Amino acid sequence: MKNKQTTPKWFDGSIYEQGAEVVNPFSGETYKLGALELSIYDFIMGCNQMWAMGMEPKKETVNDFEKALTWFRTNNTKAYMVLLD
Repeated sequence: MKNKQTTPKWFDGSIYEQGAEVVNPFSGETYKLGALELSIYDFIMGCNQMWAMGMEPKKETVNDFEKALTWFRTNNTKAYMVLLD
């Protein structure tokens, strides 16, 4: 059984009410994420999109981005490997 995940103190984004299945855009692999996982995943992907468009990242955002990746590696290693590695 999976441990209940708690919202990290550093995450101030919205938490979705439901999770969803997410597709890795490069490999086509899918993984079902819970609501908190999906919220943090979307934060990670949103940062990637902003930076790919040339937006200058704020230091706080970069720190939270790194925390989000670490959170994912710690809380759902398999999802991290499928979606973010």
